[in-house]
Amino acid sequence: MMKKRHRILGIIPARGSSKSIPKKNIAPLLGKPLISYTIEEALKSRFLTKLIVSSDDDKVIKIAKKYGAEVPFKRPKELAEDTTPTLPVVQHVVKMMEGLNKITYDWIVLMHATTPLKTVEDIDNAIQKAIKSGADSVASVVRVLDYHPMKMKKIENDRLVEFSDELAAIRGGEMVRRQDLPPAYIRNDCVYVTKRDVLMKENSFFGKDCRPYIMPEERSYNIHEKHDLLIVDALMKAMRKGKFQRTR
Repeated sequence: MMKKRHRILGIIPARGSSKSIPKKNIAPLLGKPLISYTIEEALKSRFLTKLIVSSDDDKVIKIAKKYGAEVPFKRPKELAEDTTPTLPVVQHVVKMMEGLNKITYDWIVLMHATTPLKTVEDIDNAIQKAIKSGADSVASVVRVLDYHPMKMKKIENDRLVEFSDELAAIRGGEMVRRQDLPPAYIRNDCVYVTKRDVLMKENSFFGKDCRPYIMPEERSYNIHEKHDLLIVDALMKAMRKGKFQRTR
């Protein structure tokens, strides 16, 4: 248990537009809007002081409030473009919330609505690891197998070549069995926990010391395209019927 009561701000960015799936953040998934799954798990957290949804869209805002998240202000249009990075969006929320509440937060927790299978245990475990380790940040990751970086190639003059001489030397030009590959991990966009000053003063989600929080593959699905919704829908139905057990 953490002895000190840290002030921890949870943020779910959810703009209204999306090119891949219309209104993706509130797309229906098993009869509920996509964003509701992240809101419901985050609200169970033992550590989050506040949970804020940042959106430019009235419908998204209405749904976020219905499921219990706070939306004390609307995101400016200039922070809701297709090309807008996440960093200034999160910084905007921190500035607004600190101004409204006259406090300074210790930690910022970013959670994307497009990763609906994360649990409150994932959120709280990542927060605990960040605080106990004293790191600048913790990012949730999942182990890469079929898409391992040593299997990746680039195309030059219609030929498949290695990305680097180092990889070519490791592989020796031959195929490597999946089970023989060294462990590799990729961020799964479920949870990011960052010290407030690293985010606001260093303009970084990671800082110089970023630690991993490892999650299983079945909780790491990130919905980008329509087929991702179909996959997650089928997986969640299997979980509800007891045909697939979550990894602890």
